[in-house]
Amino acid sequence: MTSDQMINKVGGNIQEKAALIWNVANTLVGLYKPHEYGLVILPMCIIKRFHDCLLPVHKKVLETYEKIKALEVKDGFLSKASGYQFYNTSKFTFETLVADPDNIADNFEDYINGFSDNVKDILHRMKFEDQIKTMKEGKVLYQVISDFNSAKADMNPEKISAIDMGYIFENLVQRFSESYDEEAGAHFTSRDIIYTMCDLLVSGDKNAFSSDGINKTVYDMTMGTSQMLTCMEERLRQFDKAAVVTSFGQEFNPFTFGIAKADMLIRGGDPDNMQFGDTLNDDKFSGYTFDYIISNPPFGIDWKKEASDIEKESKLGARGRFGAGLPPKSDGQLLFMLNGVAKLKETGRMAIIQNSSSLFSGDAGSGQSEIRRYLIENDWLDAIIQLPNDSFYNTGIATYIWIVTKNKDEKRLGRVQLIDASNCYESRRKNIGNKRVDLTTDCRNLILRAYDEYSDKDYEEKTENGNSIICKSKVLDSVDLGYNKITVESPLLDENGETVKDKKGKIQSDSNKRDYENVPLDEDIDKYFEREVLPYNKASWIDKSKIKVGYEIPFTRTFYVYKQLEKADEIASRIEWHEKSLMEKLRKLFGEE
Repeated sequence: MTSDQMINKVGGNIQEKAALIWNVANTLVGLYKPHEYGLVILPMCIIKRFHDCLLPVHKKVLETYEKIKALEVKDGFLSKASGYQFYNTSKFTFETLVADPDNIADNFEDYINGFSDNVKDILHRMKFEDQIKTMKEGKVLYQVISDFNSAKADMNPEKISAIDMGYIFENLVQRFSESYDEEAGAHFTSRDIIYTMCDLLVSGDKNAFSSDGINKTVYDMTMGTSQMLTCMEERLRQFDKAAVVTSFGQEFNPFTFGIAKADMLIRGGDPDNMQFGDTLNDDKFSGYTFDYIISNPPFGIDWKKEASDIEKESKLGARGRFGAGLPPKSDGQLLFMLNGVAKLKETGRMAIIQNSSSLFSGDAGSGQSEIRRYLIENDWLDAIIQLPNDSFYNTGIATYIWIVTKNKDEKRLGRVQLIDASNCYESRRKNIGNKRVDLTTDCRNLILRAYDEYSDKDYEEKTENGNSIICKSKVLDSVDLGYNKITVESPLLDENGETVKDKKGKIQSDSNKRDYENVPLDEDIDKYFEREVLPYNKASWIDKSKIKVGYEIPFTRTFYVYKQLEKADEIASRIEWHEKSLMEKLRKLFGEE
């Protein structure tokens, strides 16, 4: 199956499957409020996924358990019998649970307690024991289990791959989030975007393929349900079937964390690599570095509750993650950028999604500008790719992939590539929320071509469907992204028009006339002042004690194309025609003809 077919399958299958599962909520009406449905549905999906994975080996696990139940250490034997890093020693299955409605509560608790500790930890973080009690008291437990035993909730891994199961979970989490009316920044990343990020990471990695094949570590600091990690692993194994990919991730939402850890257990990875906690103030991977970092952190989300710990760490300077600068407390996305930079190997590469504010918000000397300065002056910022609008499930705003690396190719040293792929997409036949477009294989190949060729060039191609896709590339010298912000002072005059001086004879400045100029970083400040300011304000001067260096990414300006304005007489002629047309319609309306 091609990647495009897989993407279309996600669009066709996943929403339908998730909708069917979500319909279980009908059983919860009255007992739960709409925003609480996910408290039951998400853990039940995890339980059913584990159940359907283990069902073919249920008898074998029980037989093994009978043989070794007297032993003090059992995990190894039972995991070997199940073929997974988890197991269940209860005699019950969903089929036998629903066969005994009178004892459903006791039997279901027996089934839950039969799971290995790593599964029970997931359910405990979700506080599922509270929901069992609520459903038991509300007399809906049997119906919920029956609903999940139906064909619509079949989660057999032979029928639903780990990737697609992940997307079902993401769809359910999305519905859960929307019922809470969470911020638009808490969006979900579709497979086409992740593939684009993966391909950009690998394409620019001169160390991707060693003589022994691919052996990489991958980290996602805001992993959600871990689909970025799963797709990255899938993508690397498409390049090398024997690729060794070790994934690490952190997440602070107990529900999405539970899904991520469950997915890791089912896929046979190390569940200890999935850590729970807030990356910004509870870093579980301090001291770790990784080959690849791929992440879509929330934007527009404040970091007030983490402020004390973050500000404390920022004072550590280079010994911490946040020494370069702190953005406003209203938006913490650039803090995740700094966390990623701190965790990159010297040969590592990061693909991270940001919104447009990371490009230019913050004046010279501000936290945002200083973070951009940190990236650019260290020559770690490789490229920024603008994605098409409407690429995400629940936000239509402009988004960008930043490629950061500490090991640039020689031709890329001292330069930053900007790629405008906003018109490189194909429209979806069926929207998924706000997601109306896909980056198909043709689109991704065109973006990669622009990235690899590394030149000032516009690309346009026809897709297999006959649609036109456009991608534009510009390569800028890093110095062009910086500027010196100078403060221009003018003398303070009193009533008779003479300049005011202090006791030492120094001319006093008039704060009401104070002005600022941004001088390109590679231009002499004094020459700029003489050319651009003095001819218009001969008494002015520069307060050189206030000069600040700033950086911004002029994405829109870089790709701006001037359009010739229509001539005035043509505009007037068109207006006159519309007026005549309108008057004729009015006369007809009032029967004046």
